[in-house]
Amino acid sequence: MNSSNENIPSPKELEKEISDFLSKRFGNQVKFVQPLARLNLAASDDGEASLGKETQINFDLKPKDLIAYLDHYIIKQDHAKAVLATKICTHFNRVRHFQQAATTALNMVGQIKNNVLMIGPTGVGKTYMVKLIAQKIGVPFVKGDATKFSETGYVGGDVEDLVRDLVREADGDLERAQYGIIYIDEIDKIASSRNIIGADVSRTGVQRALLKPMEETEVDLKVPHDPISMLQEIEQFRKTGKREKGAINTKNILFIMSGAFQELSDIIRHRITKSPIGFGATHYRAQDKNDLLKQVQSEDLIAFGFESEFVGRLPVRALFETLSEDDLYEILKNPNNPVVLGKKLDFAAYGIDIKFGNELLKAFAKEAFLENTGARGLVSAVENVLLPFEKVLPSLSLQKFPATKAITDHPDMALQQVESENGKQAWEDQFDGLAADEKVYIEAYIRKNIDAYAGQCRLALTPARISAIAACYVRRVSNVENDIAIVESLYDDIKGIELRFFKKNEINIVFEEDTIDYLIQELVDERLTIERIYEQMTEQLAHGLRLILEKTGKNRFFISTRVMIDPEQYLEDLIRNELKHLT
Repeated sequence: MNSSNENIPSPKELEKEISDFLSKRFGNQVKFVQPLARLNLAASDDGEASLGKETQINFDLKPKDLIAYLDHYIIKQDHAKAVLATKICTHFNRVRHFQQAATTALNMVGQIKNNVLMIGPTGVGKTYMVKLIAQKIGVPFVKGDATKFSETGYVGGDVEDLVRDLVREADGDLERAQYGIIYIDEIDKIASSRNIIGADVSRTGVQRALLKPMEETEVDLKVPHDPISMLQEIEQFRKTGKREKGAINTKNILFIMSGAFQELSDIIRHRITKSPIGFGATHYRAQDKNDLLKQVQSEDLIAFGFESEFVGRLPVRALFETLSEDDLYEILKNPNNPVVLGKKLDFAAYGIDIKFGNELLKAFAKEAFLENTGARGLVSAVENVLLPFEKVLPSLSLQKFPATKAITDHPDMALQQVESENGKQAWEDQFDGLAADEKVYIEAYIRKNIDAYAGQCRLALTPARISAIAACYVRRVSNVENDIAIVESLYDDIKGIELRFFKKNEINIVFEEDTIDYLIQELVDERLTIERIYEQMTEQLAHGLRLILEKTGKNRFFISTRVMIDPEQYLEDLIRNELKHLT
């Protein structure tokens, strides 16, 4: 065995030979590139890939919890949220249940995956919703475009590549990857075409290639004729003398498909308006596209151009509605929306804080609605209006930008006026007004969604804490969930001062809740730091509290907001009252 191993070239030698061959054969047009990462598979004694102990999926979300989470980010689409949240929660909770049940339950016949078909126009949040769900659950997620795949064995992408990509997303952890989500967009583009004669490898061929992965199959992680796979296998054989086997089962991988399905409503209309002539005829009123799509059936999808077997593997259907102008405005007003947050980040890269006026947001929504590309049109509308300011403001050393309709309607005039001292002051006054309005809006938004946020926050969301969360949002580019986490972290830091104070002075201090709220606001407004609070406690209170401890034996002191504002008066009153009881 050793002598045979010595004749096997090392990966570097193989890489050089392959590179030389490619160079001679194709010149500089083709190059060999080393893999960026390798699967973390250790070979066991019998040559099988060792995956370690079976991972228990940690998933206990309820559908209502997931819907509440999606409500924070996505406007409208209540039907789609309910369908996706319910079926995805059911899928992963069922996986968890089977893991915890007897092994015989795992081999039951008749398990049907809740693979989902999403139907809706472009720009209504289909991809965004799936990404949010995968992020919330914490499972690997990959997205593919159906138009880029062909049937296995033909030129083009292989649908099984998506499964391999899922393993890469899971950092080579096969156990995590087998509970991932694969999302395929533009699935309507692979419906069969009647104009094609012969094998339709990019349409029905892709449908057939998807059938087994969507249900259950073993996908080999090594791709035939792939130099990277060859190198990995040779390296493994060189080390162990045994061949490694690596494959992933798709039984628990959830497949979600989406498409616009432009002509599907016409097919549905044709089906439901078929009726006999005479007194038994059923008459249907004219219906809009959304109403028609709500009545979609399997036969409509088959008539659209899908194989019946393919349709059968997508038992769950979620319909996305077209967004109105008001919906687009609500998206921009949502404090977690990526369009406004992304633009804030663009200006923050130059040290500029931007606030948006309501009238300007309404103008963005109107322009995007006329463009008829859904929420995607919002990005174009925002970019077109703000580009002149993004070009000039970084050179003016301004730190504030009030993005109002009055300013953006006349960019040249506004930029010229801001260079004067009076113009700059008026500019900053407008900014401060927008910042105050934003804080009021965020507070109202949190109160409106208090039940959902209370379930995510381990602190009681008192009015003072809601105000602090809103202040965090106004002062930095973030979303509400992150700002809640910041306030929670500040709370923990303040409680940590109690322990530090005891370790140094052997005196127990306890901050009252209203004191903590007061200090959180001081920290958010950057008037204090945690270190400065601790130093003040030590400098102003330690000596007096130690004196009381020595005289009375008292070793537990509650710190109110009054103590933080006027510590000298507090100590004076405390010493007088405590010592009075001794006389």
